Amino acid sequence: MKKYSFSADPFSRAFLENRHVSMPERVALGMLEAAHRLPITFPENCMLPTVGVLADNGAVSYSYGGCISVNEAAYDRLIAENPALEPELTDIREQMRGFDTGRRVVRSIPQTHQRLWDAKACWGGTWSGHANPDYDRFLHLGTNGIRALIEECRAKNPGNDGFYDACRMAMDSLDIVGDRIRAMALEKASSDAANAAEWSRIASDFARVPREPAFDMHSATQMFWMYFTLDGVDSPGRYDQFMIDYYRVSPVDESRDMVRRFLEGMHNVRGWNVCISGSDEHGNDETNELSYLVLELVTDMGYQTPNLTMRVHKNTPDALMEAAARCIATGIGLPALYNDEVVCPALEAIGIPPEDSHDYCMNGCNQIDIMGKSHMGLEDGEVNFAKVLEFTLHNGYDFASGGTELISNQYGDPRDCRTFEAFLALFYRQLDYITDVSAADANIAQEVRARFAPNPMRSCLIQGCLEKGRDYRWGGPLYGHGQVLAEGIADAADSLYAIKTLVYDQKKYTMDQLIQALEDNFEGHAELHRDCKNCAKFGNDIADVDELCAAVVDHFFAYLKTKSTFRGGIYTGGCSPFNRASGNGLATGALPNGRCRGDANFADSIAAVPGCDRRGPTASLKSMMHYRQREAGSGFVAQLKFDRSLFCTEKGLRTFVQLARTYFDGGGQQLSINVLDRDTLLAAQKDPDAYPNLVVRVGGYSDYFRNLSPELRQNVIDRSSFEL
Repeated sequence: MKKYSFSADPFSRAFLENRHVSMPERVALGMLEAAHRLPITFPENCMLPTVGVLADNGAVSYSYGGCISVNEAAYDRLIAENPALEPELTDIREQMRGFDTGRRVVRSIPQTHQRLWDAKACWGGTWSGHANPDYDRFLHLGTNGIRALIEECRAKNPGNDGFYDACRMAMDSLDIVGDRIRAMALEKASSDAANAAEWSRIASDFARVPREPAFDMHSATQMFWMYFTLDGVDSPGRYDQFMIDYYRVSPVDESRDMVRRFLEGMHNVRGWNVCISGSDEHGNDETNELSYLVLELVTDMGYQTPNLTMRVHKNTPDALMEAAARCIATGIGLPALYNDEVVCPALEAIGIPPEDSHDYCMNGCNQIDIMGKSHMGLEDGEVNFAKVLEFTLHNGYDFASGGTELISNQYGDPRDCRTFEAFLALFYRQLDYITDVSAADANIAQEVRARFAPNPMRSCLIQGCLEKGRDYRWGGPLYGHGQVLAEGIADAADSLYAIKTLVYDQKKYTMDQLIQALEDNFEGHAELHRDCKNCAKFGNDIADVDELCAAVVDHFFAYLKTKSTFRGGIYTGGCSPFNRASGNGLATGALPNGRCRGDANFADSIAAVPGCDRRGPTASLKSMMHYRQREAGSGFVAQLKFDRSLFCTEKGLRTFVQLARTYFDGGGQQLSINVLDRDTLLAAQKDPDAYPNLVVRVGGYSDYFRNLSPELRQNVIDRSSFEL
């Protein structure tokens, strides 16, 4: 085993010098070596120890999201700064490229599948996934307590010493970083007179943490933030539940300040999902003082991040619902509301008991996870229903790119379908195949990450891993289900209904005439195009359309549940278009709902195609109630836009709360709300930089309007704006 004589690229050196040990140990040794050189900063607006994942003199990093990640620019810099080391650094670079997780995943995906990805028909496994570590375990045990747990579990699982040794080294890494934070704080206390008291307090905290448990709100926040950023910045999850003990033992003003600093820090790093409130398995409300305080501060700060989720149930206090409505009224799109009465039964249906289903939280944009107990809250893949319909109509050919390339399976010529039921069966065969591709690719990626990028640090903070002696990525967590998301639901449903109406029920056009019009992008087919556009659309409380849409989603969800994950669970479905809606629209050919090839206007949630729900919010929500949403194991995003002048009144706020409760009583899982006015949006479309603070909700998250692509801005503008 070659030993390198220099200190540069610490993770890579330790990883390559220790080929004789297990992969978890190699990763842990790399993390341990890098811990001495990871950058630590204290942003002025929060004074929290923010730890980077790439060492100051490194070119390879490890974090939850990127796994092992090779930074080519950092290698170029290291070689330029150390020309004498160029041969060795170049050799290390070449070796580490083989372990770069992203590259290894892409190399493992079949080329035929990647062509489907390029066509925006689906994808699977490109993202290594979010999780919600058990911060309660970390804060209440400290690294010494976790080491004791490691040894207790080691004794029960003989033969797994490599795994447990790696976990111990992960805790050692945290201690090294904690010691460096204390040394930095002590130095700053003597050189930064303006903040000397705060630096001394931080040094005092880190004399105890992270080895010992946190003891008040200040130490808990500092300790949490150190781990949170060192892990790569993910989702805190049920923040108001695991922090409440520390909040209550600290002075009120200090506790409030630490919550504010936490939110400032989350905004600095573009943190993911903070979840508040919820119910226990007996239906008891778990709202506490922190739930209200987080809402209050998010309202006052007006940031688009962090993503904020509020869990709602039949016993949610009216005061909390009203506070949420006032926060939404600011226009930041926060909080997103999730319904325990739908989410928990969906989780219980796949084998998660009530005591754990009621500990769900959101991560990333809106994926569902079990706090500290699962590795399932990630986007494993997506399927574009509208693209699937394009393949069905053109028998596997990609007409968005000219129609000359066969990229999907051929299941039959739709012209031979004598009934709509026969055509729908053809569509389902194509949908099943594209779903197979997404799930298969996700499993390929899961196995690559398990074999070549184990995560000993997260294995310490996700229940089940230490107890089983299995890594976080290799079936260790209690729950390892997967989530494949649907895109273009309403686009496909509206198109299917147009086919049913115009070709089979009215027999006004033949299938051949319809397909020819689609291939011609409706040019020269004005009457047919008009009829397609005028067919009934999802989102207007029209039962036949709504039930057809729900049936398609039912099929997708049921088929997904027949697919197993590499992690040791099953796949479930959801819908979270994120910012991909417009791109999927651009990649989809002309459709029978009347949309032309190259149109970026595409369904951006489970709601109607933007602009097609014309009968008001009640009709839109009633259409969405046709979905069997208790089958959705991931976030099933319903996105609505309301007019600011009417929403932001006492009557408007009360009406919204009533509307939300009605939707949830009717089986709705989630609501994401934009409160905007059209004139402002149109002005910002012309000059985005003139509106730097205009925030909009995009799929499962909020962002500044000027950060969006022109196509995505138009998508937001085209959404129907409702009155209350």
